[in-house]
Amino acid sequence: MRWARIGTTDLLECRECDGTWIEAAAFTRLCADRESQAAVSQPGAPRPGAAAARRADPIRYRPCLRCGKLMNRMNFGRLSGAIVDVCRGHGTFLDRGELHQVADFILGGGMDRARRIEREEIAEQQRRLKALLAALAARAN
Repeated sequence: MRWARIGTTDLLECRECDGTWIEAAAFTRLCADRESQAAVSQPGAPRPGAAAARRADPIRYRPCLRCGKLMNRMNFGRLSGAIVDVCRGHGTFLDRGELHQVADFILGGGMDRARRIEREEIAEQQRRLKALLAALAARAN
């Protein structure tokens, strides 16, 4: 692995798999910093694995580079399609091409869409809970 810098973000790149490790605080900054996202998503910038077809590799849980515990796999932003490996507090490992996918998702308004959907889901859950409570109250009377 070797250190690299994209915009203002330092990350480790794996020469063997073209994956990327980003420390937790750096990933949070990357997700909030449009300049760094633009540096990742820049037209004409090399996109490791973008041209390569997705292989049907078996799901593999990766150990955290810092603590060694197996990381959780999650769909970044719930909608992006980038399944990233996360160790809360330590960092995120992104497979080949996923860093670009995450940056493109954020720049394309994906986080705003994800928040809107989450708000709608919460409102629906609240509506169901109120209906259930009303039905229980009606039964008790």
